[in-house]
Amino acid sequence: LSGMSSLDDPQSLLSVRIIYFQYDSSDIQSEYRAAVEAHAAYLVANPNTIMTLEGHADERGSREYNLALGERRAQTVKRQITLLGASPGQIRTVSYGEEKPAIDDHDDYSWSQNRRVEIIY
Repeated sequence: LSGMSSLDDPQSLLSVRIIYFQYDSSDIQSEYRAAVEAHAAYLVANPNTIMTLEGHADERGSREYNLALGERRAQTVKRQITLLGASPGQIRTVSYGEEKPAIDDHDDYSWSQNRRVEIIY
């Protein structure tokens, strides 16, 4: 149970479960690097733990394009976590494209919140 407590600690970098992206980008921004490293270390220390990375995009662009972009975002986070030592088998990826917006408005703020990868344990 000690592992679960670090996942539930709001002070821990593991509490960062959403990685946001720039428009039309799948690059991890520097402000999220430490959180990604913390999740990688958690998976390394807990080899039976499985994580799902849900890739999302904002509504701009075609449905197909946004599904592909969400997938690229999830794969980028997965690649970074596996480079840091986690097993690829611990990480599932799924893309929802624009289908599951965090915010259903049509403005820059909403789009910025919808361009994301959600980390789910």
